[in-house]
Amino acid sequence: MPDRNHDRRAILTGYRSSVPRAFPAARVTALLLSLFACACTLTPAERPVTTVPLAAINSATLDQYRGAVARRIMERNPSYVLQGTPQAMLRSLVVVTFVVDSRGQIVASSVYRTNGDDEAESTALTTLRRAAPLPQPPAKLLDRAGHIELFEDWLFNDNGKFQLRTFAAPQAQTLD
Repeated sequence: MPDRNHDRRAILTGYRSSVPRAFPAARVTALLLSLFACACTLTPAERPVTTVPLAAINSATLDQYRGAVARRIMERNPSYVLQGTPQAMLRSLVVVTFVVDSRGQIVASSVYRTNGDDEAESTALTTLRRAAPLPQPPAKLLDRAGHIELFEDWLFNDNGKFQLRTFAAPQAQTLD
């Protein structure tokens, strides 16, 4: 009677000898490459980094320029400016970001934060555009592209009039 284990070994040995063996290093390399590919995360290209000059960070010059810009916005839009104390519960707060070039022209502007009051957003952007050209920014505040980015807050009462945070009076303490 033939030995079954012997036959199986012969069959397996024959089978193994007919399939080429991969080098152990190649197997390890293939395994590492597949693990590496699974662990990689593709990230989108970043926006170009705009460097803010050191003079523009918390400086008196920056505060003075922000004040000059706020004054220009209020001077050019007197019918929209709230005189007196803002109400305790504001209708809206609209934060606008805008970029000014070396000549005082507004290069870009957009609503940065809002409570969703479309009319207040529109008023904030319109009054900013009406104030152009803005005062020329000091050269030491400009970035490499010759721009400065600013933020300003428009504080709206129920009647649609606003104050800019730069010069805003303290809000009322009680609801009337």
